This record gives sequence, structure tokens and C-alpha cells, in this order.
Amino acid sequence: MSTSRIRKEVDEALLAFVDRQRPALLAISDDLVPMLSALDSLLGGGKRLRPAFCYWGWRAAGGADGPGIVAAAASLELLQASALIHDDVMDSSDTRRGQPSVHRRFEALHHAHGWPGDAQAFGSGSAILLGDLCLAWSGEMFETCGLDDESRRRGRAVYDLMRTEVMCGQYLDMLEGTRGEATAATALRVVEYKSAKYTIERPLHLGAELAGARPDVTAALTGYGLPLGIAFQLRDDVLGVFGDPAETGKPAGDDLREGKRTVLVALSLERASAAQAAAVRRRLGDPELDAAGVAELRTIIEETGGLAACEEMIERYLAEAERTLATAPIAEEAHRALSELAVAATTRST
Repeated sequence: MSTSRIRKEVDEALLAFVDRQRPALLAISDDLVPMLSALDSLLGGGKRLRPAFCYWGWRAAGGADGPGIVAAAASLELLQASALIHDDVMDSSDTRRGQPSVHRRFEALHHAHGWPGDAQAFGSGSAILLGDLCLAWSGEMFETCGLDDESRRRGRAVYDLMRTEVMCGQYLDMLEGTRGEATAATALRVVEYKSAKYTIERPLHLGAELAGARPDVTAALTGYGLPLGIAFQLRDDVLGVFGDPAETGKPAGDDLREGKRTVLVALSLERASAAQAAAVRRRLGDPELDAAGVAELRTIIEETGGLAACEEMIERYLAEAERTLATAPIAEEAHRALSELAVAATTRST
């Protein structure tokens, strides 16, 4: 099955699941319509990488194509929706996927109706609840995917671990931002648990375990998925500073305004002069950072060699993933698809 076909089937499975849930929410109250509208809007975007890796982990382990694995894989998009909604609240992000973030949507609803009280608190609280709902629904969609009990039992342990790891990774990310002095090593720890395992390695493992993978297949998927996941996040860090808003769906330099202590920033600070380091620390995390400030930080990141060092790391981790994939004991179709996904995950345009 092609990547575009997987995405189409995942979209259809997601839409069908949410449509099945819709009457129950509306039976509670019509006041829940904005909740469903916000979720519909968020689920309308995204690259569906996690479902794709889950599907090809299944196929790599010998699983046959069918609606059950598509629904199980699609449930990861509800988990991702939960993570994005909560992440945007914690980062005070204004946009997501080129649209207002969920908490900003609910703030606007509060303002539009002229309700008393704190619009920001209403927006954050509403978003947290919708994120919690998505988390609950991710488990429900997985459990009702149509795969047999034994397959789901095997996959459930991976799913549980995946959810634990991403939440711990999110905390570590927040902690590094609070401490304000992340090193490349500590930033890489965040990358591993918040993104690399969550985006690629665990979805691969989930698909593989659902199909009853042999240990050598699982080991090969780890050797491919973990370094690729790190390369994926490092590319995302670069895009967060240098990316085109039309591609990223967020304003230029938004990661700088949010003060994200990424590997890219850590590599730059390690190489910076005292004056350059002082400028980075002064401007990083300034919510009012303007275009000139973004340009100054970009220049420092380039001039210190931080950008070049990050690009070299991306190439190194990608090469490691490709070497493992080349000898992986999996079917040719899965090998070809995973090779294409590696390129898609790490060569996104800036």
C-alpha cells in the first residue's frame, strides 16, 4: 500500500470514529459543538507519520493488509492530538497547523460571547479537557480496532509505554526550559523520549507487536527507528528557527519566542563567544521577539556553526538508520516504504 493510500485510509478511519462519538456528545449538550469543531479542525491536518510507521511495522513483521491495523494505527492520531493540544497550552502557542491553537480558539469563543471571567483561563481549561478526551478516545479506538484479543494484548504494552514515555519527555522538555541551561546531551535526552521514540520507534514496535514480530525484526526496527526519530526531531528544530511558515504552520522563529532549549540552540551556545551567548540568552524566550530579533538569533546560530553541527548530526543519524534498514530481515515492500519514510521525515523543506 502506498503512503498516500495509508493516509487516506487513516483519515477515513479517524472520521468514522469521531462521527460515531459525535451523537453521544451532542446528547449531553449542544454546548459541546465547539469541542467537536476544534477537534475536527485539528484532525484535518498533519502528516500521519505515526500511523504510517505503525502500519509498516505491522507489515515488516508479516502482518497482512486490512482495516484492523489501519484503525489501530489511526488511533495514534488521537494520541498525537492530545499531545499537541496540551503542548500548545504549555508553550502558549498561538497557532497549530496554520490555524489558531485550540486554547486560542476557546479564548476567542469566550470573547465573542462577552462572557464574564478570564478568557485565557477558559481557553486553557477547555483545551486541557479536549486533550484529555482525545487521550481517552485514542485508547478506545485502539481497543475497538477490530484486531483479535491476543494481538491487542501484545500491542497494549507498547501503547502504554509509548504514552508514558512521551509524557515524561514533555516534562523533561519543560524542565530544561525552566532551568535555562540545556546542554546538547540533555537536549538529546528530551529528543529521545519526547519525539524519537514517540514518533517513530514505538509506532513501529506497536505495529510489529500487533503482528507478533520475531525478536530480530523488533531489534532491526529499533536500530532503524530510534536514530531516524532523532534525525526527524533535529530537522524539526531547524525548521522551528529557519522554516517557512507556509510549510511549518507556525510563525517564523516561533521556537525562539517560546524559548525552546533545543539541540540546535545548545550546539550554538557551546560554540558562541561571550557576546553571542549573552545575545542568545537575552532574546531567547522573549514572546515579543520581532523579525529583527529572529534574524539576529538566526545569524548567531549560523555564524557559531551550530546550524552546520546540527545538520551533520541529522546526516549521521539518518545514515545509521539507513545502514540498519539495509540488512533488516523484513519484506522488500516494507523495506522500500521505510526507506521512503526516512527521506520524508528528514528532508522537509526550510
